[in-house]
Amino acid sequence: MTLRTYIISRILLTIPMIFILLTMVFIVVRVLPGDPVLLHFEKAENPEAMEEMRRELGLDKPLWIQYFDYLSGLLRGDLGKSMAPGFYPVAQQIFSAFPATLELAIFSMIIAVLIGIFLGVEAAKAYNKPKDHAIRIFGIVTYAIPVFFLGMIFQITLGVGLHLLPVGLRKSPTMDVPVGLNIGGINLSTGLYTVDSLLEGNIYKFVESLRYLVLPSLTLGLVLSGVFIRLTRSNMLETLRLDFVTAAKARGLKERVVTYGYALRNAFLPVLTMMGLQFATLLGGAILTETTFSWPGLGRYIVDRINFRDYTAIQGAIVVFGIFVSIVSLVVDLLYAYLDPRIRL
Repeated sequence: MTLRTYIISRILLTIPMIFILLTMVFIVVRVLPGDPVLLHFEKAENPEAMEEMRRELGLDKPLWIQYFDYLSGLLRGDLGKSMAPGFYPVAQQIFSAFPATLELAIFSMIIAVLIGIFLGVEAAKAYNKPKDHAIRIFGIVTYAIPVFFLGMIFQITLGVGLHLLPVGLRKSPTMDVPVGLNIGGINLSTGLYTVDSLLEGNIYKFVESLRYLVLPSLTLGLVLSGVFIRLTRSNMLETLRLDFVTAAKARGLKERVVTYGYALRNAFLPVLTMMGLQFATLLGGAILTETTFSWPGLGRYIVDRINFRDYTAIQGAIVVFGIFVSIVSLVVDLLYAYLDPRIRL
């Protein structure tokens, strides 16, 4: 099987997976007990207003028509209207909050992978020694500790106690939002404060954005690093025993070159796969992390919408989460196929 054929097959398999996800979300939201419109009005029942709200949200139509309206709206990028006052488009609200979650996810994954790979390699090199046992215990503890508890510990110690880092929000109230790069009257903005600060050329905003990003990304990254520590350690132990590593050592190459240039390169493929699998866990953990640090991302948006019983917004946010995770998994599969041609045979 050629690389092009493999890519096409993976894309074709991703399409029905996303379709099944959309269908399941639609069904689950509608089989949940309770009338979302009635829950929205709570005790202040007003039949005329309730009927008008059902018409506004399309809930007065038969279920099968709602389903096809839902799919056709998704193809146009329309996720429906929020049940909050004003009936604002859900897509506008979600894509306004999504860059914050994406930025947190990227930095958290970088921290998790760097810590996990480094400590995993060091544990494999010191196999069955005190250093190896200490790193393994560290990996177990970080993986088992609740993310919100670790976040509160960092807030109390590094934020409130030592006053080193901010304990919440995404930026200082006195700092303007980074606007990105302006070319010929066209504004190029990613929504990622660190990237937009660099595009704007404002170092102060970049440093401030990093300061507010450190605690939540460190919290989420440490919790995920335990998985990468154990996976890297186990794969490195197998790779370090292979003949080509022994031959590299016999040639007099430096230990660092042998470890990172030869052994780690061959042990990295399973870690790459785990990065894609753990991304879903990262997004799920981001909900708790964003709530703990008052981070204005998609996770906190879902929590707020749950509190307001906004079923339409919850449905749209879950769909966006699912599609994004599916795309990341597809990219990881394609990278794996590119790096290891054996899986295409």
